[in-house]
Parts: sequence; structure tokens; C-alpha cells
Amino acid sequence: MLHSHGHAPVGAQAGDRRVSVAIWANATLTAAQIIGGILSGSLALIADALHNFSDMASLVIALVARKIARRPADARMTFGYGRAEVVAALINYTTLILLGLYLVYEGGTRLVDPPEVQGWTVVILGGVALAVDALTAALTWSMQTHSVNIRALFLHNLSDALASVAVIVGGLLILLHELAWVDPAITIGIALYILFLALTEIGSPIRTLMLGSPPDIDPAAVIDEVRAVDGVADLHQVHLWQMQEHAAALDCHVVVKAACWPRVETIRQEIKAKLETGFGIAHSSLEFEHEDRAHKDAALFGDGDGRH
Repeated sequence: MLHSHGHAPVGAQAGDRRVSVAIWANATLTAAQIIGGILSGSLALIADALHNFSDMASLVIALVARKIARRPADARMTFGYGRAEVVAALINYTTLILLGLYLVYEGGTRLVDPPEVQGWTVVILGGVALAVDALTAALTWSMQTHSVNIRALFLHNLSDALASVAVIVGGLLILLHELAWVDPAITIGIALYILFLALTEIGSPIRTLMLGSPPDIDPAAVIDEVRAVDGVADLHQVHLWQMQEHAAALDCHVVVKAACWPRVETIRQEIKAKLETGFGIAHSSLEFEHEDRAHKDAALFGDGDGRH
């Protein structure tokens, strides 16, 4: 679950416009870099172009996901469409991994037999790429702290900017020292950095889609808090998951002491209040069991079988 770092959320329409501008900028840059890479013989430039193309595709996916996520819940999607952005983030990270692996292969092939590269074309287009990367990063900076979807895009742009710097340095080395092997070596370096970013970030959307517990909420602390409520004997079959990117949910069976059974509604309200104020869990489904008729040997987590 991502947290804000002091940036006010950007409005939905304003955010969409920012993403649209970034899409057109990256599309134009990708076309220019591919043409320049072919004309100059630079694989590093083409690698950077492919990375920018993946960013453009990611921006399109993110924009569509943002629009879908704002749809209200309905009979088909009773939890709403908020996870569309998490799915988009997973797609974007997966494409980054595939792209990184491809570039390692191509860079390794060219490292064995380095082609002739026109340094000036590489330097000029690398500089243009750096400017576009900086623009895209600026457009998404204030949005990325509130959305895993936009954070995936922002990390794409960061890696793009570093890749563009590497491409410029490579072009200068080719011009000054005629080091043909620098271009494929930089390609491999870019690819490894892409892989590092994607592999370290992909766990978050996977965890959400797998209904994992929120990383910033300690399940044991939640259980202890519920058990501490006056009248609660125990609880079991606990499900704590990330319902949407910024919304955690809990459902569980709560065993109520026999003497406190008449107060079950008060106990319910107290548990819900503690969950929301202490852990930010606003959605909770609680099933209450009388102490004398509670499940026996039920699992603490999940739906393990129990006996009455």
C-alpha cells in the first residue's frame, strides 16, 4: 500500500490530461529514436526507444485503467473497479521484465561483434530523450505517491532518464575514443537496471491481486486488538486483505463470551471502531458465535474446517 508524502492528490481530469500529454511526448520520441537508431546503427538508442515505447504503452494502459477504476460498483463487480489500476501496474512491470531480458540478449550478441555507430546521432537523440523523460517524470511526480499504477509509470520514466544519460555518455565515448563496444555494453546496463526496478516493484500488485494482507498492517496486532475488546473470547477464520490499493478489509468469526452475548451489538460497534481508527480498516464483516456453540479447532486464518 502506497502512502502520501505530502503531495495533494491531483484531480481525476487533470491527472488524465497529464497522462495524455506524456503519451504523445513518448510516442513522438519513440519514433524519432527508432529512426535515429536504425540510421546510426546504435542498439543502445533502439533499446532506449523500445523502453520509451513500453512507457507509451504503459501510459495508455494506465489511462484506460484510471477511467475504468472510477466506475461505481455494480452487480457484476460488487467490489467496484478500483483494482483495474493494480492490474495495469502488473502488466506494466511484466512488460518491463520481458523487455529487459530481450535487451540483455541483443546486447550480448552485439558485444561479441560490435557494429559501427554514429556518435553524434546518438548524443543528439539521447539529449532529446532526456528532455522528454524529464517532462513525463514531472507530469507524474505528484500523482505517483497516491497510485501504484502511476508509480509504475514514474519508475519507468526514472529508468528512462538514467538510460538516456547512459546513451549520451556512450555516444560521447564513441565520438572521442571510437569505443564501439560501449554501445552494446550500455544496452546491457540499461537492461539490467530495468530488470532490477521491475523485479523489486512487481511484488506489490501481485500481493494485492493475490488477496494478500496489507504490508503496512500487522495481522497479529489486529487480532490482539479484537481479542482485547470486552466480551470477546476469541476469533478464528480471519481474512485480512487489500480490497483495493488504499482500502483494507477484514472478515472473521468472533467468539463472544456467554455472559456477554446480550451485548453482542455493542461489541460489534466497538470492534469496528477499533479496526477503523487503529488500522484504517473501514470495511469489516464480522460473524459472531456464542461461546457455547462456537466452532472447535477452527483455523485462525483462512477457512480451515472446524467442528461445532
